[in-house]
Amino acid sequence: MTTATAARLASLFERDETAWLEAMSKLIRQGRLDEVDSSNLAEYLSDMARRDRREVTSRLSLLIAHHLKWIHQPDRRSGSWRATVEVQRQELSDLLESGVLRGHATEVLPRAYANGVRQAAAEMGLPASTFPENCPFSLDEMLSGPLDDDPA
Repeated sequence: MTTATAARLASLFERDETAWLEAMSKLIRQGRLDEVDSSNLAEYLSDMARRDRREVTSRLSLLIAHHLKWIHQPDRRSGSWRATVEVQRQELSDLLESGVLRGHATEVLPRAYANGVRQAAAEMGLPASTFPENCPFSLDEMLSGPLDDDPA
């Protein structure tokens, strides 16, 4: 790749990430791999992978927090809570179609559980010791198991 082409692509990356991605895609499809802005592309792909992993951990933590609140506050259950659980389940299920992200979710389940416990405890005004020390839910139960007192 010429110095001018490299500079132009680096500048495009800074100005318009979407246009840069389209340019990278076009170069790759055309087999012009020597012209690809490989250093920025490698960094961008790594950032995407980290972002996806963070999103899985965050959604799983939120889903766990809502499960715990559902279990420990039956008198406060609402359609809105159920909807939150369903939205998180759907979004997580979509993300976990990737085998790599499913493996990540399984790996971070204990950490996501600890995060969910802290969230639920803070929202409910209860000590974290109220909840089981280890996650009582499997990943599959989190994604599709019925909520307590759920007619499903």
